[in-house]
Amino acid sequence: MLAAEWWWVAPAGAGAGAIGWAGLRRRGPAGRRLALQAALHDVRESRRAVTRASAERKLARAELLRAQAERSADRGVPGAVPDARRRVQAAERAVKAAAADLRARHAQVRAACASMPDARAPIEAMPLALLRAEHDAVTSRWIAYETDPAKAIECPAMSDASSPALQAFLREQRTALELRPASAGAALTPAEFAAYRDAVRRASRAFDAAESAARRGAGREGRTPQLGEWGALAQDLLDTAHDVIARTADAWQRGDHDGWQRRT
Repeated sequence: MLAAEWWWVAPAGAGAGAIGWAGLRRRGPAGRRLALQAALHDVRESRRAVTRASAERKLARAELLRAQAERSADRGVPGAVPDARRRVQAAERAVKAAAADLRARHAQVRAACASMPDARAPIEAMPLALLRAEHDAVTSRWIAYETDPAKAIECPAMSDASSPALQAFLREQRTALELRPASAGAALTPAEFAAYRDAVRRASRAFDAAESAARRGAGREGRTPQLGEWGALAQDLLDTAHDVIARTADAWQRGDHDGWQRRT
């Protein structure tokens, strides 16, 4: 069963569960810089992508020169030069895209600096808590279609696991759930935070797309919802999502909130 694979639901081993007050105290206010650290991590990765794209462009240009030389010597393969030229053009586009991504990553660093919470801010203002709340909001929107009869009638496709758009959301939601930390006080590396952040954003976009597709299709004669493999996945994720929300609320009431308040 998929629920058994979610390590964050039932952590195995000492220290794998919610981070206690001692862990929060040891980390101090470092959690407030997590979004900035993740943004800087993204800049480094983006720079590497620019370097790779530039190297591939050089290689493509060299291949074009070789193809042109062979054609001049009557040793070329028919169509080799146009093919090489197309590869150069594709490499040029890749370099431009990588450079644009790097500029966007730098902008995200500035945004992360501007939005960094104060060192004495409560835990709910910290980047990880905000990201978990963003994920919870997506999950709650999805659950609403399973628990609100009016919504289910309005958009039956949102309960049809055979819908390609809903399948795309289920895939992204599964990834986000797998990457979700155990608590708002969990210690994450910048790379781990960035991976979870990106997964949550992809799940949110996929849900928006599924919801839009369902609304466009509302009123049309649709298929009878099918279960099968995707239906089983949807049910497993739905059960897990209910558990996540319950555990998050319980952990907040019992530990994380009290521990953070003691810090302040």
